[in-house]
Amino acid sequence: MALPPDTRPADTGVIHDIGYRGYTGPRLGRGYATRALFTQSLRATYGLGRSGKSKVLPMLVLGVVTVPAVIFVAIAITLKRDELPVEYAGYLSNLSLVVSVFLASQAPVLLSRDLRYQTVPLYFSRPITRTDYVRAKFAAMVCAQFLLMTAPLLVLYVGALLGGMDFSHNTGHFLYGLAAAALYALVPTSVALVIAAATPRRGFGVAAIMGYLAISAAVAAVAVGISDPGPTGSDAAQWTSLISPTDLVESLVNELFDLGTDFDRRHAPGGLGMAVFALVAVALVAGSYRLLLSRYKKV
Repeated sequence: MALPPDTRPADTGVIHDIGYRGYTGPRLGRGYATRALFTQSLRATYGLGRSGKSKVLPMLVLGVVTVPAVIFVAIAITLKRDELPVEYAGYLSNLSLVVSVFLASQAPVLLSRDLRYQTVPLYFSRPITRTDYVRAKFAAMVCAQFLLMTAPLLVLYVGALLGGMDFSHNTGHFLYGLAAAALYALVPTSVALVIAAATPRRGFGVAAIMGYLAISAAVAAVAVGISDPGPTGSDAAQWTSLISPTDLVESLVNELFDLGTDFDRRHAPGGLGMAVFALVAVALVAGSYRLLLSRYKKV
């Protein structure tokens, strides 16, 4: 039954001014969001911004690849040698197993968790595309690998200059080392990211990447080792390095810059071999990137 007009309750609604204002700043767009994802992913590979346990392995690997360089420099300076006891690019090839451990452990960190939970670690005011996501993750892992391998090269180079060794020689070979580091960061990393993107389970990704890199390198090493690769031996077995991303890079760098003098030196067999190895390296990087794009079109 309706109340008489004079007995109805008074309207008690109140409008509060809480000072809300619309955003009037610059719209940074997808490019900024992609760079933010790249930065966050790069930090994540070294455990930055994550738990202390996540920092243990990356920092341990960084120490393992850097400490021997400090020792080499100390020995060369103490003995007053005219040059370092190791080549810059050769130093990286000797540490390929350690670098592979870092790659196998961190590539799934960037991809597997996002695939498993169907989320990204950042909140975007504007959505990014699948291509933006792949570009950011790919670049982050490549940069992480490059930084890891550049650190010991800088130790060797700065130590050599402080020890009074020849500037032009060390600068030239340091640049060779940087070129090798860039190739190591591109070729094995691109393959590892494809493997990591194939499964949402981080453990499976780690095992698959490490298994492929280790087994392919072992097969190539055995093939070269049993084929009499001496100065007058056949170069036929050197072609087996094509199955291993790390051996492919080592062979290409040695042939390109005429590095290495040991009897078991890996190298692309001649001019034709160098062309084929370079084309395979490009195909691996470009093909892996395309496979990543195809993979994320289905997610």
